[in-house]
Amino acid sequence: VQHASKQITADKQYKGIIDCVVRIPKEQGFLSFWRGNLANVIRYFPTQALNFAFKDKYKKIFLDGVDKRTQFWRYFAGNLASGGAAGATSLCFVYPLDFARTRLAADVGKAGAEREFTGLGNCLVKIFKSDGLRGLYQGFNVSVQGIIIYRAAYFGIYDTAKGMLPDPKNTHIVVSWMIAQTVTAVAGLASYPFDTVRRRMMMQSGRKGADIMYSGTIDCWRKIARDEGGKAFFKGAWSNVLRGMGGAFVLVLYDELKK
Repeated sequence: VQHASKQITADKQYKGIIDCVVRIPKEQGFLSFWRGNLANVIRYFPTQALNFAFKDKYKKIFLDGVDKRTQFWRYFAGNLASGGAAGATSLCFVYPLDFARTRLAADVGKAGAEREFTGLGNCLVKIFKSDGLRGLYQGFNVSVQGIIIYRAAYFGIYDTAKGMLPDPKNTHIVVSWMIAQTVTAVAGLASYPFDTVRRRMMMQSGRKGADIMYSGTIDCWRKIARDEGGKAFFKGAWSNVLRGMGGAFVLVLYDELKK
């Protein structure tokens, strides 16, 4: 995100996770670690609720009458499809909040004139006035592609792995968590390049003329690969894997509550 930020010049960019963690409290104050978190909290619960609700609905559509023992690949594909469809559907409802979370988190500075937005409401209103509803959905297309890959792996591989166990309903919680943790890490890494591109596109809303870095999603993919190399698509991926541990817990908790 810092590469697409107007507020972070090349000489002030973070060199890695540790450099970022050390510098933020010094330069912006300790509370800046939570900047944009309100949008994240508001977004998180409806996102999870919609994901699980839609996933069960789509599973009935894709897996009705499918025998997991004799039709494994169809069963596996059905789980991938239901997870991906659930993720894409829920994203339509919560995307503006995800957009605001990204913009607020990247809005560096101590306070006042140094920052572009004063808070969640101000961010949404400013972008809406500048670019309309389209501005709040900047990067939506690549986000849908990424979320389909992420949720397909997140739900699809997990449900398939659990379903192939001898006694899925009585699986020990530690085994379930280990499967969920592996699935979350794999899903996060597989979809991370899409996440990088979508956040770069989000950062462009509200800009005009020469401040616009990318003409579209394909141009963004091309310029990142050309100017920064393939590794640039995975900048921040390690911290994302660590953050995903909470997602693994949610998967296991949902299964335990269904018992």
